[in-house]
Amino acid sequence: MNPKAALYTMCSDPASAQRTVDALLSAGVRTEDITVISSEPFDGFELARHEKATLMPWLAVLGAILGGAGGFLLVSQTQMSYPIVTGGMAIVTPWSNGIITYELTMLGAILTTLLVLILTAPLLRWKQEPYDQQVSDGKILVGVTHTSGNFDEKVREIFSPGGGAAK
Repeated sequence: MNPKAALYTMCSDPASAQRTVDALLSAGVRTEDITVISSEPFDGFELARHEKATLMPWLAVLGAILGGAGGFLLVSQTQMSYPIVTGGMAIVTPWSNGIITYELTMLGAILTTLLVLILTAPLLRWKQEPYDQQVSDGKILVGVTHTSGNFDEKVREIFSPGGGAAK
């Protein structure tokens, strides 16, 4: 979606941005469709925050389990594949096996976390967000990216100067 297709307004302070977001939510616009962009964080205001649940911790644990299992199999199969007569003793001590297993466990967790971060972080912008140069000057952009039919007129009314919410 190009930035021209999105509807947005510029607010001068966080209170008016919060009023605009509240008016959009009461008009029936979904939280996921509201975009708020500012040049500084405003912690005392909600401003359409929608935090999604992530599977990253569970995927990191899965990566650690797979890495640890792979490390243990690597060490044990390597020791069994050498035809050295040791009288029933292991070629390498268990402490050395533990170090390699631990390191591959951590490597699996780190690589899985990095992969999930690259795939889920907004570094690769699939959805084009609206932007205006006034955001750099201290204004707050409140926009709606997906409007349809009857919502379009309601959003235009909220964003109009006489609409009462955006100033």
